[in-house]
Amino acid sequence: MPYQKLEDLPDSVKNHLPKHAQEIFRAAFNSALDEYDEEENAFRVAWSAVKRDYEKGEDGDWHKKPE
Repeated sequence: MPYQKLEDLPDSVKNHLPKHAQEIFRAAFNSALDEYDEEENAFRVAWSAVKRDYEKGEDGDWHKKPE
């Protein structure tokens, strides 16, 4: 099911990604779910989209990559 708002995202996303990364995740997930109609692939696409601009820090949270 597509995520209508950021509050609907899984806790693993909401609790560790900054707001902008959550927005990227939600948009990529919803688009991939619409295209592939498979949640597992949509999650892979969404995390790949986040990883383009963000990286996981030693604290377990995600931070914007330096430019």
